[in-house]
Amino acid sequence: MSAWIKMISDEEADKELLDILKLVRTPHGTVDNVMRAHTLRPNTMRGHVILYRAVLHDDANTLPMWLQETIGSYVSILNDCTYSLANHWANARHLIDDDTRADRIETALYARKLDDEFEGLELALLQYAEKLTLSPGGMVKSDVEALVHAGANDGQILEANQIIGYFNYVNRCLNGLGVTTEGDVVGFYKSD
Repeated sequence: MSAWIKMISDEEADKELLDILKLVRTPHGTVDNVMRAHTLRPNTMRGHVILYRAVLHDDANTLPMWLQETIGSYVSILNDCTYSLANHWANARHLIDDDTRADRIETALYARKLDDEFEGLELALLQYAEKLTLSPGGMVKSDVEALVHAGANDGQILEANQIIGYFNYVNRCLNGLGVTTEGDVVGFYKSD
């Protein structure tokens, strides 16, 4: 466990906190530091995990999961959040399931040369993510109209907006508290 504030271990937790820790356990059976950082205020942990699951793990989402994870990874690159990037790029890479393509995508994201690897709706969504992350006050109606023109429906626009908003939230929480992946199992998917 690593952060600039105290994080309560399972052994130190009271019954209320243990119940919430049970809710946030990963498929690996662990509690990641992104959630453990909330242990001094368990209600924010509950809210965080509900938001996270609604944004990235809702069956109603129609954007491909690899693209959702790539959008989150790009926001994390723009915000220089190594914690979120480590986890969500590992997820995106796993879902892309093609190391050569994943390497090209990663290079394009870091270089901010999105059109080297993306086109159409994928490119438009990532451009929207960049502007909303770096210049939120500069957003205009035509930014959303560009997504419609690229083929997004309103539900997909909302999905992308919520992913971008979530990652901007969590990147700032993690960076602001010095949370690291020390002790975490990185990524949602178990490695073989």
